[in-house]
Amino acid sequence: MTRNVNIGIIQFESILGDVEANVSKAVDLIRDAANKGANIVVLPELFATGYNLEILQERIAELSIKYFNYTYDRMAEAAKENKVYLIASFGEIREVPGIVYNSSIVFDDEGNKMGSFAKSHLWFRDRLYFKEGDEYPVFDSKYGKFGIAICYDMGFPESFRSLMLKGAEMIFVPAAWRIEDEDMWDLNIPQRSLENILFTIGVNRYGIEENLHMFGRSMVANPRGKIIHELPKDKEAVEVVKIDLDEVNKYRTQISYLRDRKPHIYEKITEIK
Repeated sequence: MTRNVNIGIIQFESILGDVEANVSKAVDLIRDAANKGANIVVLPELFATGYNLEILQERIAELSIKYFNYTYDRMAEAAKENKVYLIASFGEIREVPGIVYNSSIVFDDEGNKMGSFAKSHLWFRDRLYFKEGDEYPVFDSKYGKFGIAICYDMGFPESFRSLMLKGAEMIFVPAAWRIEDEDMWDLNIPQRSLENILFTIGVNRYGIEENLHMFGRSMVANPRGKIIHELPKDKEAVEVVKIDLDEVNKYRTQISYLRDRKPHIYEKITEIK
């Protein structure tokens, strides 16, 4: 028996700063992915506001705060109505008013919040407007265990290794990856999959926000680091990709990286200076 999971990837084009339009569009695209058979649906980084912080500046925090409840409620409703798990990435407000996290909020297929992950490695202007996260949770769904790393987080192998050690079988990467670093996108996704022998699902924005060009090319890598599906470049798209989580155990019996790890000689990795 296989453990097939249908992953709905939404390669989204936002209107910069127009939260209501972006959220309404996302609801329609989530429905589209569900109609195509998706079990888990993923939106890219900061889909609700757009990403270009050079233009938005403080407005990214203002919009995130103003529209947090609106966006949250619409995403919860979309997950419930379409009976899908949903990973929705937008500015999150937690316990302290006025503090915004660049987060992915996870809803189950009844619209209940399972938790959230806040981007822990903040890229460039991110750190001016967002508070960094400090945990890597793993979510236990009826379709398997998964973790999340947002965009720049993927460049840090420790993030994926932490999630793997907590039991993740697949890791989702909502992103707003710029075209100048397209070569790094191509390298990081298969690298992180092979190093940890799991599925990596990179979900990249498409769109041009003045000087920021996000190119799409969302992709899925299997536990051997092979790209098994790729969405188009410079085009919005909604596609469903079937993966078989039994391949995780299969390849972990064939590849010895995890079995032959020697944590006792890696102390420099966690040394704080």
